[in-house]
Amino acid sequence: MRKRLFVLLWPGLLLVLPAAAVPAMSPAASAAAPAALDDVARALRQGPVYVDPAAAGQLSSSQEKALEKKIKDADKPVFVAVLPQSSAYPPKDLLRNLRTDTGITGVYAVRLGDGFDAGADPQVMPVRAVANLTTAVKSPGTDTDAATQLDAFVDRAVEQARGHAPASWSLGTDGDGATAVPVAGLMALGGVALIGGGATYTVVRRNRKRREEEERASLERLRVVVDEDITAYGETLDRLDFHPAEAGADDAMRADYERALDSYEDAKSRMAAARRPSDVRGVTQALEDGRFSLAVLDARRAHRELPARRPPCFFDPRHGPSVADVRWQPSGGAAREVPVCGADEVRLREGEDPMSRTVDMGDGSRRPYWEAGPAYGPWAGGYFGGGILPGLLVGTMLGSMLSTPAYAAEYGGGDFGAGMGGGDFSGSDFDSSGFGGSGFGDGGGFGDGGGFDGGGF
Repeated sequence: MRKRLFVLLWPGLLLVLPAAAVPAMSPAASAAAPAALDDVARALRQGPVYVDPAAAGQLSSSQEKALEKKIKDADKPVFVAVLPQSSAYPPKDLLRNLRTDTGITGVYAVRLGDGFDAGADPQVMPVRAVANLTTAVKSPGTDTDAATQLDAFVDRAVEQARGHAPASWSLGTDGDGATAVPVAGLMALGGVALIGGGATYTVVRRNRKRREEEERASLERLRVVVDEDITAYGETLDRLDFHPAEAGADDAMRADYERALDSYEDAKSRMAAARRPSDVRGVTQALEDGRFSLAVLDARRAHRELPARRPPCFFDPRHGPSVADVRWQPSGGAAREVPVCGADEVRLREGEDPMSRTVDMGDGSRRPYWEAGPAYGPWAGGYFGGGILPGLLVGTMLGSMLSTPAYAAEYGGGDFGAGMGGGDFSGSDFDSSGFGGSGFGDGGGFGDGGGFDGGGF
């Protein structure tokens, strides 16, 4: 136990002791040394706002501290950098590179010269929300000085951002960039860590065990539904009147049939290996792939036009690929377009209820899956990938649960974000779509303070 505790505490001590041993850099030395992007990233890992010495005229020390306090008080992962226009900060891919070097999920705002832009991890703030917010603070006719612009952005960003401030901000720095905690305090901190390490380890272990138990319970509840889907798909294969050697069968048909069989085996093996609710997404994706292969095979055999790849029927994915989008309104929700199979299209047109997939609510009753608990999110996400799931489920009970930061941590995120929440360390493993994709080129962007060309926004 002592050895394991020492292993847990040793990385922390390695961080504490060098910090105590290295003397603080003086303001003069800081101003003399030209900053680079890794310097900015290193500073942002310690606090939410960084002002390059060469851009100090854009944001005063008091304004910087006020902005930093606003972000910390909100406990949100919002990062702000004020940088000069120079070769050290090429505009192309600046946001993406800064996010990569900092390595923490969050919202990143950069004032580069007189220009401004922002990006965010999609699970922290949706791409469209960042784009709208960025446009709002760059609107023609508005005051574009750094303090006003950054205040306006941060005020709205801390309201909309999901997640929490990174733990690395808790140490902080003083106004000169030196570690705010004195050497004696750091040494005392190391002693407290050693003394309290056993209790901390016990709490972490207990929380991990509780989380694992909750995940197992959610997976077992979800397994019932997935096993029903796998069984239904297997029965469809059994009823299929096709043999690879039959008259008229060609290589394309045999390939479709083989893909359908492979999907069945893939779904079974994935479910057998599933350990967390998020693992189910791959199972239902395999089943969706298999049903589409069967639809293509059926069209080839009947000499019909091959079907376009469409999502499965929203009301019950076991119905197979959808054939149309129909406007439908859930109880108490707003109307939206949903993909439906041919049979449900007829039912809705004639004023009847669709044949909806119901699941166990845990109290003996059954309700449509979109009115069930968050454990069904990965199940639905495998069927309705490609970003369409949020639109289908908006306003429903499941949709409301999926849009919370807690869902991403508990159930793997799916279309609503990855497992990392805002403020978590991810290194360079992140979705770069929220940080632009084509630079800032001729469309404006950092160079003129206006018209950012869009990129991933």
